[in-house]
Amino acid sequence: MTVITFDDNLITGNKTIDEQHKELIDRIQQFVSACESEDARVKAIKMLDYLDEYTEFHFKEEEKLQKDVDYPGLEEHIKKHEEFRHTIKELYDYLDENEGPDEKFMEQVKINVIDWLFGHIKTFDRSVAEYINIYDNPERL
Repeated sequence: MTVITFDDNLITGNKTIDEQHKELIDRIQQFVSACESEDARVKAIKMLDYLDEYTEFHFKEEEKLQKDVDYPGLEEHIKKHEEFRHTIKELYDYLDENEGPDEKFMEQVKINVIDWLFGHIKTFDRSVAEYINIYDNPERL
């Protein structure tokens, strides 16, 4: 079984963002577990719905935080979120067109969901958290 966990390498330093990332990663773990189970197609679709719902919530919250502090990289960050939304749509399409999650599907999940998200957190989201920290604590400059 594939295990995906939130660890110290993913901490951005912003409590709100980090808590949401923990929840997001937990939902990805549940999605991957569903894909690896018996009757995987039905369970995978349900868990993809669950993941998609939280992803939308998280992205909106993160984008609002960035707007509130006039984060200069907001447009680029929104584009990255759109990439992920497109990936989720492609996963739905794949499950619609196939018997269920197979090796090819799971490889796409690893590359376009897990690896993408971890890379996004370590770069884009960490940068946002650092900017918010400076914005909230201007005396540190």
